[in-house]
Amino acid sequence: MVARYHYNTDIQLRSLFVMNRVREHLVALYGESKGQAAFERLQARIKTPPSPLSPLPEEAGKQRGELTQRDSILITYGDQVREAGAPPLHTLAGFCDRHLTHIISGVHILPFFPYSSDDGFAVIDYRAVDPALGDWDAIRRAGRNFRLMFDGVINHISAESEWFQKFLQDDPRYRSYFIVVEDDPDLSQVVRPRARPLLTKVQTAAGEKQVWTTFSTDQIDLNYHNPDVLLDILDTLFFYAAHGAEIIRLDAIAYLWKEIGTTCIHLPQTHRSVQLMRAVLDEVAPRVLLITETNVPHQDNIAYFGDGHDEAQLVYNFALPPLTLHAFRTGDARVLARWAANLSTPSDQTTFFNFLASHDGIGLNPARGILSDDEIQALVDQAKAHGGLVSYKQNADGADSPYELNINYFDALSDPNGGEPIERQVDRFIAAHSIMLSIAGVPGIYFHSLFGSRGWPEGVQLTGRNRTINRRKLDRAEVERELADPHSQRQRVFTRLARLLQIRSTSPAFHPNSPQRVIQSNRPIFGVLRGDDSRVLCLHNVSDQVQPVDVDLSEVFGAASGQVIDLIGGERFNLNGHPKRRQLLRLRPYQTLWLALHGKRQ
Repeated sequence: MVARYHYNTDIQLRSLFVMNRVREHLVALYGESKGQAAFERLQARIKTPPSPLSPLPEEAGKQRGELTQRDSILITYGDQVREAGAPPLHTLAGFCDRHLTHIISGVHILPFFPYSSDDGFAVIDYRAVDPALGDWDAIRRAGRNFRLMFDGVINHISAESEWFQKFLQDDPRYRSYFIVVEDDPDLSQVVRPRARPLLTKVQTAAGEKQVWTTFSTDQIDLNYHNPDVLLDILDTLFFYAAHGAEIIRLDAIAYLWKEIGTTCIHLPQTHRSVQLMRAVLDEVAPRVLLITETNVPHQDNIAYFGDGHDEAQLVYNFALPPLTLHAFRTGDARVLARWAANLSTPSDQTTFFNFLASHDGIGLNPARGILSDDEIQALVDQAKAHGGLVSYKQNADGADSPYELNINYFDALSDPNGGEPIERQVDRFIAAHSIMLSIAGVPGIYFHSLFGSRGWPEGVQLTGRNRTINRRKLDRAEVERELADPHSQRQRVFTRLARLLQIRSTSPAFHPNSPQRVIQSNRPIFGVLRGDDSRVLCLHNVSDQVQPVDVDLSEVFGAASGQVIDLIGGERFNLNGHPKRRQLLRLRPYQTLWLALHGKRQ
């Protein structure tokens, strides 16, 4: 395999500043003696990468690739589409090559490693491709036309992994790779993402022990108090960079470091660990971007930008899905608009990863403090009424509270049994995604959303897991037949979303760091002005009624005459040479207008 990144094989890191920062991080985590020893071992590992590969000459010395308005990421499982006799990863690559080239720029292949549970998130071997999916050549093929996002599932590892099996055997090297809790300490402050036991008893060669299991008994948390663990994980990240990852998603990163007597979430040592990963990757694989997955309240979530230069370049915009759903449920965009008006990142090296749906459900925690408890409960009630399910987390007082809506986003917006015309349901779905595509950041679109899937309640009956409702695997031939049918729901959704993505990709106004100003209007209208010199005014009607919009187009576009064109529908509006002349626009139910000055490069 040919590496796509330049490994720094010099004896020292290129930058003395970064070298000192890496050492500083390790000393802060482990103390002077252990930190210095870990630093020296890390230097040796950087000098001799874990999987020496031959870089392309033209890649040597290249700086980090920029994200632009052309970037959007498909979120998919490696076996999302299947065909008889073909490895699923090859099928996925062929499907994406055929349908998504020049529409989507990147593909997030959800964990494709050997696993024991949780649809891939209980990883058995970090460095192998699940043979049921394909091999590393198949991953490389998927990366020919798309930048790849890999998962770093590094908070925990499968109970079937070699690391944990060696722990059970009392192998001296692995005795402290996992968190063993003795006696019965007070763990009441620990923030729990699941309503499950925090500790799991296991039988080892040295007797019974209790190990920390944040997510399930099959997902054993790693012990980052041991520097060997951190160094092995850094090796793994280097390995991913060498094998084609341009973006690495740090799964459940908020729970990385544990200290008994604390909440064990967002601890300073966790942020310090992310800073260390960023610093080392900037040296070893400077084109790799980090994205943090922290399904938590918004202010805690954006803390993983750090100072804008030292932690993640991208952060999941977890509040967007529930707030958008709230806007369409109520026909009122004011809460969404107030929140969006305050969105910002600490530097031009950072941006949001905007999405409405993923392999998981619609997280509710990010909306807490933005929506009231009653408004969140209304979302829960709507999801249940539309055939969805709800997952719960355990609070410090022992009570459970709704954590996640398990429902396909199409069904969350429109009752599948409500008798509403499909055209209206598609309009609503497209309007919601138009909002996501219009705000600052890089858009991520789940496979089932891009291709117009509805929920799969039968899957929940098969697996007993709520999240299966939005994880159905599809037959490639069947999907392609539907895409060829102009009357099918898949074709209607895909054609319209593909057009929005193509329009977006051509306009610098939609650059991830392009200025954004929320435009105040009547309640059902979400308006956002993107760009500076080249501008696009995005107006979205979140209601089922025709809505007037009183807007001064001359002021918006800084022009007294000329025409404004809707980039989506092609409709034109004359400025008529009257400065400050306000114009009354009318948006149909769930209509979107992306308005730009005609004749000006967008």
